Amino acid sequence: MPELRVGERHWSVAPGSNLLDALNQNGVAVPYSCRAGSCHACLVQCVQGVPSDNRPDALSAEQRQQGWRLACQCQVVEDLQVHTFDPQVDGRPAEVVAVDWLSASVLRLRLTTERPLRYSAGQHLVLWAGNVARPYSLASLPEEDRFLEFHLDCRQPGAFSDAARQLKIGDPIRLGELRGGALHYDPDWHTRPLWLLAAGTGLAPLFGVLREALRQDHQGAIRVIHLAHEASEHYLAKPLQAMADGRSNLSVEFWTPAGLPQALAQLRLVSRQTLALVCGAPDSVDAFARRLYLAGLPRNQLLADVFVPRG
Repeated sequence: MPELRVGERHWSVAPGSNLLDALNQNGVAVPYSCRAGSCHACLVQCVQGVPSDNRPDALSAEQRQQGWRLACQCQVVEDLQVHTFDPQVDGRPAEVVAVDWLSASVLRLRLTTERPLRYSAGQHLVLWAGNVARPYSLASLPEEDRFLEFHLDCRQPGAFSDAARQLKIGDPIRLGELRGGALHYDPDWHTRPLWLLAAGTGLAPLFGVLREALRQDHQGAIRVIHLAHEASEHYLAKPLQAMADGRSNLSVEFWTPAGLPQALAQLRLVSRQTLALVCGAPDSVDAFARRLYLAGLPRNQLLADVFVPRG
């Protein structure tokens, strides 16, 4: 049986054991969220030995060369020595500069770092509060904001959101891996119709993408749709409407589940050149995507980022 070693601890595991489970079940606390290889919260470094990896494409060649792997996607097939991500050593320090509620369930968190973080609209970042880590999309824009902004969905209890509720200005926090998802703005889209469809806090990265498009003076029509579980949870309605009031090519719409079937049925493309960026929970992303495909949107013109529930 292969042996798994972490620091001074070592124990035997069954061949083919999932690395994340083998660590957590033996008292080595490795955080995780999606278990699908998307969130990168379970990052570990293999110091000796190589696991079988279901998602070799999930990390960069440089990260893999350094031994980093996503524990949820790996199986132990030989003796393996692992270094778990230590936010105090491996993470980047940050400080809370603002924490406030945008709605009854959406908490806005703003952080600053000593050294500027290089990122783009649409990317997400792993945040560490103590030993709890979760990935969150960036809602800020590096060219315009001096802080990193995140929108936390606090409708349901969770280890990170519970810890975030207690944060105060000046509190330290650690940053993990920065990751680029499917969402971004490409200057080559300058004249094409752009649809941004979000559910819940899936609006956060698309708010950054929208601001980047406007910063680059996007000339095509921009349509923003936000689906919230109730009208009071359209937490960026005022800033979005203020943007639209001053721009003839920008429209915003606010949907709720009660009107969703009718709204989806009326969704029509005005151009086959339309690009659609979609973000939110799996069911909402699927509903948006299905309707867009039926409306004639080519599949390669839809970019989606799914907020996978903690598994």
